[in-house]
Amino acid sequence: IGGDPDYGIGCCSGDGMISRRHFLGAGAAAACAAALPSLADGTEKLFTATDVHVRDYPTVQAVNWIGETLERETNGRLRLRMFHAGQLGRESEAIDMARFGVIDITRVYSGALNNAFPLTQAVCLPYVFDSVAHLRHTLDGDVGAEVLRGFQTRDLVGLAIYDSGARCFYNTRRALRTPADLHGLKMRVPASDIFIRLIRLLGANPTPLSLGEAFSALETHLIDGAENNIRSFHSSRHFEAAGHWSKTEHSYAPDVLLISRKSFDTLSPADRQLLIETARESVTVMRKLWDESENTARQAVIDYGVEMNDVDIPAFRRVAEPLLAEYRRDPAIDSLYRRIRDQA
Repeated sequence: IGGDPDYGIGCCSGDGMISRRHFLGAGAAAACAAALPSLADGTEKLFTATDVHVRDYPTVQAVNWIGETLERETNGRLRLRMFHAGQLGRESEAIDMARFGVIDITRVYSGALNNAFPLTQAVCLPYVFDSVAHLRHTLDGDVGAEVLRGFQTRDLVGLAIYDSGARCFYNTRRALRTPADLHGLKMRVPASDIFIRLIRLLGANPTPLSLGEAFSALETHLIDGAENNIRSFHSSRHFEAAGHWSKTEHSYAPDVLLISRKSFDTLSPADRQLLIETARESVTVMRKLWDESENTARQAVIDYGVEMNDVDIPAFRRVAEPLLAEYRRDPAIDSLYRRIRDQA
């Protein structure tokens, strides 16, 4: 994407080359291994982990920190190999690979999980969180724990929730100050019903695309803009094509760190506990890296010439109200929504 080798789909890593086809071909062996009883504490394990983001992205670095910590705490018995920058495919593919035990660990944007894991819808709704501080305080408590437990229904174990900053709109055409300014624009969205419907309510045309496809779509005018956090706006180099950033802050939808249930069940009880504790500790690591890199990214895109503007937040909130009302008809979502708002 944009000439950045970290966004290629070829599969290279620090300890050699591996093709995606070759890796997936190992899936049958992984599935068979997953059927074995829990491994004893003396058994070695190499976790495979994936992320669509580039090598220095905070979530990639946080998961690498998990690997380094596990390796240190077990004298090299537990190790981790990270396939960053979408080397093993898109997030939707990573979710399926983890569910079937082809890979062990994946970091996924919560919007990609909405259909299969309905509780994640509550944390993706527009304007449910007011700030990063609100998000972090809430997800560190029982709301975050309940969302993580929800993954047990479909062959995954939730390890941690990483925040992902404020999502805003950016585009190639004009400053967006009110919802009317989006009318007629073609906007890239993740494959999430919530975001697709929000874009339609705002009068724009939603175009679901993977992150890796968005840069060329902006350059070729297949789309006029997109929405994401400032860190991804910078690392994906979308700022080179889209010169307008509008601070709608319409979502603080977080990221989720997951492990395959099959992989988790092969670990000894002690190793399971070590992994869970290390993953939860990585949240603090990720947040520190996030805050530092977010400030750097914001200044970099401003220096490049991107124009940033404030918006009429109350007007955007009013447009989103019907979407909120519809999702809150589900008692489970409404309960989470109320608890999130109580923390504001």
